[in-house]
Amino acid sequence: MAEASRWHRGGTPKPNLHYSKEVEIRTTLQELALYFIFLINLCILTFGMVNPHMYYLNKVMSSLFLDTSAPGDERTNFKSIRSITDFWKFMEGPLLEGLYWDAWYTNKTLYDLKNSSRIYYENILLGVPRVRQLKVRNNTCKVYSSLQSLMDECYDRYTSKNEDLADFGLQVETEWKYSPPDSTSPWHWGFVGVYRNGGFIFTLSKSKSETKNKFIDLQLNSWITRGTRVIFIDFSLYNANVNLFCIIRLVAEFPATGGIITSWQFYSVKLLRYVSYYDYIIASCEITFCIFLIVFTTQEGQKIREFKSAYFKSVWNWLELLLLVLCFLTVSFNIYCNVQIFLLLGDLLKNTDQYSDFYFLAYWHTYYNNIIAVTIFFAWIKIFKFISFNKTMSQLSSTLSRCIKDIVGFAIMFFIIFFAYAQLGFLVFGSQVDDFSTFQNAIFAQFRIVLGDFNFAGIQQANRILGPIYFITFIFFVFFVLLNMFLAIINDTYSEVKADYSIGRRPDFELGKMIKKSYNNALEKLRLKKPEEDEDKKNEKGGDLVERARREGFDENEIESAKQMKKWKDRLEKKYYSAEIQDDYQPVTQQEFRELFLYAVELEKELHYVSLKLNRVMRKISTLPA
Repeated sequence: MAEASRWHRGGTPKPNLHYSKEVEIRTTLQELALYFIFLINLCILTFGMVNPHMYYLNKVMSSLFLDTSAPGDERTNFKSIRSITDFWKFMEGPLLEGLYWDAWYTNKTLYDLKNSSRIYYENILLGVPRVRQLKVRNNTCKVYSSLQSLMDECYDRYTSKNEDLADFGLQVETEWKYSPPDSTSPWHWGFVGVYRNGGFIFTLSKSKSETKNKFIDLQLNSWITRGTRVIFIDFSLYNANVNLFCIIRLVAEFPATGGIITSWQFYSVKLLRYVSYYDYIIASCEITFCIFLIVFTTQEGQKIREFKSAYFKSVWNWLELLLLVLCFLTVSFNIYCNVQIFLLLGDLLKNTDQYSDFYFLAYWHTYYNNIIAVTIFFAWIKIFKFISFNKTMSQLSSTLSRCIKDIVGFAIMFFIIFFAYAQLGFLVFGSQVDDFSTFQNAIFAQFRIVLGDFNFAGIQQANRILGPIYFITFIFFVFFVLLNMFLAIINDTYSEVKADYSIGRRPDFELGKMIKKSYNNALEKLRLKKPEEDEDKKNEKGGDLVERARREGFDENEIESAKQMKKWKDRLEKKYYSAEIQDDYQPVTQQEFRELFLYAVELEKELHYVSLKLNRVMRKISTLPA
């Protein structure tokens, strides 16, 4: 009847509650084990795509084409190009010598393959290199009327609207005629502008002497003009020893201010994906990844149908959705890259006398690497969801959840001051200090100042008055005041959380207890640990202690008082350390405070009684003869 009445009142029997909790914990453990398998599979997949040979191949190629100096001029290499004369010295010197390796170091014939070059003897040059320039039209900017008598030409910075599409110069070869851009080719983001494909293009010859004559002819006929804004040097090579393609792009930008700014890109990618046995292991991991993705998507779909709008109230559920989106993007990029490689790679390798545009494949393959890197990052972050049963992790999450409002308020104040200083630095030092040359650079420069990396001499030289004032006030307000306020918010909230945990207002780490219990049971079965005593044995031991106390002369009142104190202590510990608490901020009720107060009073009585006993013993000892 009592059981039935409890059901009518809407209650739940304790055994069923205990059973549902155990089922939930076991389900969580199963999800954790499954997720660890998924994470290990993802790690094998990602690390199988990257190897140290990629770095070494990029390093070797960059040292050859970027650091090699022109003959007779040790100060001129690609990195140090500042004028058109330096550019042609590089083209006729380091570039030409780096691309054409015709013989071994003993002047013996290197190979018998038809008209192909092997850079550093190991890297086959695929097709022929390509040189491409983009120009802007004359009179694309306005000259002030008072200065028009001094200059009648004006070439603005590069944009697609300002681009010059007209043929120029000799107008006989492709390098003098405009080639329209390919719609599928990606644009290039340089230091000065964003450049599209197409332009005035010429390809190098298989012969070193013909290529050198071509460079001389272009230089004599002024292929580079005042309207030139960028020149791209593109070529690709393949190393069969490590099964890697290296796609190289050297960029020389000609800003409207004059001079030349150089940049470069080296992409080492593995376009032939499945060659060795290890590659087929990676392929099996890709299939397993897709299976896991289907399983996780089905699980999240069931949760959304079950919880509906309540599903989106949890931060962990949003992380699950983000991870699923990233996984689908990863699969999409992988399929797209493999399809493009299947369609284009064969034709690119056949055209040995033309330029092979591997840049398109390398570009999308790099994006695929980036998206899978972000995916595995959030996959590792998701582990915090499963280890939240740990006391330390629970304290961390409770601290962050409690102080989030204070942190948001502080962040608004912090970034107002931070961006104000960034704009001040950009306007005052932007024209003279590289770290403040743009507003974005000024923001990152201030973050480096906070970390201790700053160039005070440059700031002071740019402005002897505002430089020191900016630096001192920024350090004082941002470093000493605002950052310490942020730390104070975190420390105060963490102290509150620890105080609550110390008095028992904390979640019950049932999952941790079950893992610990399973671990102990495994040790007991392996006979590596003695089995723990059950409750009956503990009760028997408690009875033995009572009998022992009686034999030692304790009266029944003292024994009953001790037993009562132990029951009270067990009841309070069970209530405050084992109950499932839904909210960390539960107020202490008046009844709970009364019970705790009475418990403290009883403890004080017991301590007073023990103190009297000790004093009596000490007096007896003092009366004994020496």
